[in-house]
Amino acid sequence: MAEVLDIEALYERYGPMVLRRCRGLLRDEEKAVEAMQDVFVQVLRRQSTLKMEHPSSLLYQIATNVSLNLIRSKKRRPEDATEDDVLTRIAYAPENDGRSVARMTLDRIFGSQQPSTRTMAVLHLLDGHTLEEVAEITGMSVSGVRKRLRGLQEHVNELERIQEGVQ
Repeated sequence: MAEVLDIEALYERYGPMVLRRCRGLLRDEEKAVEAMQDVFVQVLRRQSTLKMEHPSSLLYQIATNVSLNLIRSKKRRPEDATEDDVLTRIAYAPENDGRSVARMTLDRIFGSQQPSTRTMAVLHLLDGHTLEEVAEITGMSVSGVRKRLRGLQEHVNELERIQEGVQ
């Protein structure tokens, strides 16, 4: 039998982190609060199938997905969308506008990496978290995060060398 999660304890500990992520993506306080609540509802509904070894990383990923889904649903209602909403344009860029090329590039970069490495890269390189913050969010040591990101950088450098050799 699966262990029952203490949703209240997760909410108290990680709620502020989830809310910050939702705010950062949605840029709307009301929608961010709704998204945060939806994250914890999803955890409650799927608790028997979730692996909670690193709850902060899992909650961060769920918050990202919930927020992106809200952005997509906003796009379906154009009266709510703003013309300069970059996240909406990225989420719905036509496949022939380079999105498939970007996806292939990301697949080449992250294909051989552990899934948590992608999360670390986003947290550190895009969201601007320090190595210490990334370590706390992912449940790893700072040296482990540093080693993973260094390995990722070496992989990217190798891909660039291969690409230069092809051209």
